[in-house]
Amino acid sequence: MTTPRTTPLPEEQMGPAERLLDLVLSSSAHLWHNRPGLDVGGTWHPARGAKARGGQPVAPGLFVPAAAELYRRLLDIYRLNAKLAAHFASYALVETDWRDLKVACAALMLVQGASGAPVHDDDGEVAFHDDDYRRVGEAMVLHYQKKSVRMLTPKAVLRVAELLETPAIAELNRKAGIGDPAAKRAPMGRWAKAATKWLAVREANRPMLEGLVRAGYKETIKAIARKVGYKPQSEEFFAILGWKQSQAKDGRRTMGLDGLELRKSDRFDGLSEAEICESIVTRRLAYKEVVGRLPADVGLTPAIMVALLPSLSDRDLRQLTPTLEELGLLVVPEIRDRWEAAIRAATDQRALNIAKNVRSKEIKDKLVEAADHAVKAAVAEATTEADVRVMFLIDKSGSMEGAIEQSKEVLSKILAGFPLERLHVAAFDTMGTVLRPKASSRAAVQHMLAPIKAAGGTMHGAAVQALHRDGLRVTGDTKLIVIVVGDEAGELGANLAQTFRQLAYRVDAIALLFSGGHRGSSVRDCAKALGVPYSEVKADQFDDPYHVPRVLKALLEAPAAKATVPTSALVEKIMATPLLEPPA
Repeated sequence: MTTPRTTPLPEEQMGPAERLLDLVLSSSAHLWHNRPGLDVGGTWHPARGAKARGGQPVAPGLFVPAAAELYRRLLDIYRLNAKLAAHFASYALVETDWRDLKVACAALMLVQGASGAPVHDDDGEVAFHDDDYRRVGEAMVLHYQKKSVRMLTPKAVLRVAELLETPAIAELNRKAGIGDPAAKRAPMGRWAKAATKWLAVREANRPMLEGLVRAGYKETIKAIARKVGYKPQSEEFFAILGWKQSQAKDGRRTMGLDGLELRKSDRFDGLSEAEICESIVTRRLAYKEVVGRLPADVGLTPAIMVALLPSLSDRDLRQLTPTLEELGLLVVPEIRDRWEAAIRAATDQRALNIAKNVRSKEIKDKLVEAADHAVKAAVAEATTEADVRVMFLIDKSGSMEGAIEQSKEVLSKILAGFPLERLHVAAFDTMGTVLRPKASSRAAVQHMLAPIKAAGGTMHGAAVQALHRDGLRVTGDTKLIVIVVGDEAGELGANLAQTFRQLAYRVDAIALLFSGGHRGSSVRDCAKALGVPYSEVKADQFDDPYHVPRVLKALLEAPAAKATVPTSALVEKIMATPLLEPPA
């Protein structure tokens, strides 16, 4: 079973737009884990600390409970509005970095029922064809943009099939009317067709195929080819992959049996460090190709790591920070400059986890800076098209006893990303107190929040009044987003709404970061009274290092200026994303 979710509306009352926004805000979309873990009530946790958490051990790979929950929610959106689901899949691929969400969206689009079937008139003639959203799934698999990190990797293409073949996902598809309910095999839709074309494109483009092999995808490409029964156009395909062929039992195989010269990834046993470095440079080998082939008596040395640096992406450099530190390479100016550039390019908060594995305080601080940069980038992107001010109201009442520390942890991951001139923070019980970080940094935010203790009654409006007394005014076309951090218990929502009106704050959207405690309805009732969009996310979702930037983008999207019904601009942006089309 999975962890129960609290949603802004009862799930049966949520329309497709509300369900989509809830999915974005409350789903980590992190389905595959490369290390052993624990299933604790349907939530994945690292195996470290198993005795404290309990739960069932799970092997590395797909975490099925999370996959089934995400896919079920995508199916619900599709059944209510297939067009929205198709636009969301297109948006997920070209506008986001949510790798596992892209896989789930592609899987659904490849098998769902809108497949361009002919619709006949009364005379039996074809009147028109149904929408073909399976083409969106094909396009997601085949999308290519040089040097882009947003297209599906070979591993992701294979994972689409792995997801569809998972019994829990196959059962969800059958219950939704996708595929033959009596069939033993899982519905795969057009995955094989798309994957075959994906392989053909790479076979026809030899440098592209060789590049994927150098990047460590050799076995993944073989697995895709086996799964679709791929028939290459030349023996060179097998040669590049180092894939020895043998005759099939029925004798049908004719290619790659005689005189095939395989390109093997030989080990470096017997070579000196200098010879290994020369081989890396001349053959342009990648990190993944090399580390498993190094002789034990040589290992990964500073010189070998330097030879590998050109093959490393910014993401690789951030992840390999502990290795670079251990090898003493972060004191080399050229390498340090490249590493710091990678830090500035961070789009997630994984650096916070990496920081736990380094010794130098200076490097730890730089990694924290990388996490802050990811949030700054998300805030900047979400506020590009409008002047947005954000009002954070922090509940520190007695009902937050035990939950206040979680609120502080969440806020330390978020607030450092905001320019100080856009950020307005106040804590409240029955009295409001304005808070100001002394700098736009995590350390400054933590210093600001440290004195806060849970005690007293609950009056959200007291924080709003404190900010007004402090001189905050929002005029003109400026958008005001209010984000409440707490348990939502307190005064009547209508009273809080009246406080905003009396102080001339025109609120454009309200969000709740639920941090535990006694559940109330003050914030959502206030949003209803003001007639503005309301969204909600649980604080524990921010344990996922990928989640903070994506949630902030969703929360800060200003609502449509002239919408007759309050709606999220995120949904508007998704619907404006052109449907992907597979290449001709």
